Formats: sequence, structure tokens, C-alpha cells
Amino acid sequence: MAIPITYNLRNLFVRRLSTTVTIIGIALVVAVFIAVLALAQGFHTALAANGLDNNAIVLRVPGNDELSSAVSREWVSIISSQPEVALDADGQPLVVPELVVVINLRKKSTDGIANIVTRGTSPRALALRPRLKLVAGRLWESGKSEVVVGKLLSERFRDCGLGGQVHFGGRSWTVVGILDAGSTSFESEVWGDSEVLGPAFDREGYQSATLRLKDPAQFDALEARLEGDRRMQAVVKRESRYYADQSGMIVTVISILGTLIAVVMSLGAVFGAINTMYAAVSSRRSEIATMMALGFTRGSVLLSFVLEALLLSAIGGILGGLLALPINGISTGTTNWATFSEVAFRFRVTPLMLAAGFVFALIMGLLGGFFPALNAARSNIAQTVRRA
Repeated sequence: MAIPITYNLRNLFVRRLSTTVTIIGIALVVAVFIAVLALAQGFHTALAANGLDNNAIVLRVPGNDELSSAVSREWVSIISSQPEVALDADGQPLVVPELVVVINLRKKSTDGIANIVTRGTSPRALALRPRLKLVAGRLWESGKSEVVVGKLLSERFRDCGLGGQVHFGGRSWTVVGILDAGSTSFESEVWGDSEVLGPAFDREGYQSATLRLKDPAQFDALEARLEGDRRMQAVVKRESRYYADQSGMIVTVISILGTLIAVVMSLGAVFGAINTMYAAVSSRRSEIATMMALGFTRGSVLLSFVLEALLLSAIGGILGGLLALPINGISTGTTNWATFSEVAFRFRVTPLMLAAGFVFALIMGLLGGFFPALNAARSNIAQTVRRA
């Protein structure tokens, strides 16, 4: 015969102080756990979502990142002649060579200096990356010292708003547009005309060339031909893989360190649950003896106290999820180790993370409640009655 669940619900609030402290402890651990997952997911999305499977990027060997690469104008001509390259509406190969340089800009919040990627490109880059949208102003005009900046960058750095003047490459550049890139790392970049940015940084060629494939299945053929071309020392990657590789290391580090912090904090929450449940067992020995005398089995008593601990942790898990929800969409920044430049991104709290946090809370409750429940189930009826 099972002990009614209403008995456990009533007893949760008999010791209000200890119960409240335990619930808050579990909630804080769950909130930190979800925040770490949201941080890692936000950074991964900022980079990995940049790339498309039907785009390919060509770099110079070793091709780990654009900053260490160099693509000549001759290479661009060779790439454009490949049969796998898609054509635009005018029948021209959809290939966009790009210059990538790191500059320094000043933050609004701390007045500190941060490295920012500046991308010399062409308006055709928007055709290659359909997720990107101009949400304010216009694109730069060819031959002019004009740039567009990512939405997140404009929010976090000085003089990067529409109409602002930023200084790099020995001259001033007017911000004429704001780019929404769907919270990807392109929102942390400054874009301008490659033919103007190149001379400003004393660059003749490019760092990479991005192209659209006629068919994503043709990637292997393009890769084999370009990497086998003796005129080039090229490495070809799917754009999606290139950006996913860039995010891999730091996401792993964030996840490991964050999990360690959550585990250490969870130990405190588990001990809090143990103390609360042992106090519950100690104060209800006569009730336990009475229930067992009435015919409730030791298994029923064990299940009842485990259930009580799970109810306690479930409340903490729900509260922790609610505490974590407000961070969804908050912007922050960190260094992209591939380019040593700042990447702004937003925390992303997903339903799966909330579910993971709730399960984590239940695990803490189970660990914290099992041994006190086992102690209650092992109580000797006669001795317990005499003590009462």
C-alpha cells in the first residue's frame, strides 16, 4: 500500500526555512547550469550558423583560418572558371574574394580596446549569405571610405552607430549601414569595399574566396580539382564546416569549465537536500512508526521519502529554469581563438536546456534524498515508539 502523495506535499512546508533554503540552493545551481549551456550554445551558433552547406571557401594551405591565408587575384580567376560554381542572375560566377584584417575599436561599456574583424568584400556577398539583411542605412558605395557594421557591434562599440566615424587604416570611415546577420559572428564585423580597404592596409590580394556550388553534392569534385591544381596551394572546405571548426575548441572549454562549476555547486545543493531530509526523518519518527504499524511497508516509506525529495528538487528545478529565462537574448562577447578578435553573441536558452536543468535538479534531489529515505525505511518500530 502506497503512502498518499498529499502527505509529502503537506510535509514539505512544515519546515519552511530549511525547505526554502534547499529549494533556493537547487534553483541557483540549475540556473548556473542552464546559463553555461546557453553561453556555449550562443557562441556555437554565432560561428557555426555563419556557414551554408551549398557554399565553399577556398584558402591557402594550411587553411586553418582566413587571417593566415592568402588568395591571389590569379587564384580567383581559376576558381571562377570551375564548372561546379553557380552563376548569378547576370550569368557571372558567384565567387566573392574577401580581404580580412583585424582592427582595434573601443568598447562603450568599459572604454577598453578590442580586436575586430574588418572584411573587405563586395555587395555580392549578400547573395552568397541570404541570412544577412541590411536593417538600417545602405551599402557602401564603390570607391568610397564607407563601411557597414554588424548590429551587435554597433550596440557594443563607440562611433559604430549609423552615421558614425570609425578610424583605422590611416583614415576615417563613415558607417552608412547596419547589418543583421541573425546573431552570427558576421554581426561582430565591419564590412567595406575590398578595392578600397586593400590599399588602406597595403594589401594586393585577398585572404579567402567564397563561392556558391551549383549542387552541394559537387563539393568533392571541386575540392579534388582545386587542391590538385599545381598552380595553387589551396585547401577547400564547406563553409559550414569551416565555421563549425572555428567554434569547436572554445565551446568545449566553456562546456567543461561550466560543468565543473555546476558540479561543485551541486554538491552544496545535495548536502542541503540531505540535511533537510534527515531533519524530516528525525522529526517524524513517530509518524513513520505509526505508518509501519498500520501496515505500510518499508518499501512504501522509502518511496515516500524519495518522492518528497524529488518534489523538493522539482520545485527548485522549475524555479531555476525561471531564473535562467531572462538571460535569453542578452548579448555578450568573447575572443575567437582562431582570429584573436572579439565575437559578440547572444545567450540562447532552449526548451532542451530547460529540460536538462530540470533533470539535473531531479538527480540532485534523488542523491540528496535517498540515504535519509533509506534511514527512515530501516527504522525499528518498537525503538521508534519508545523514543516518541
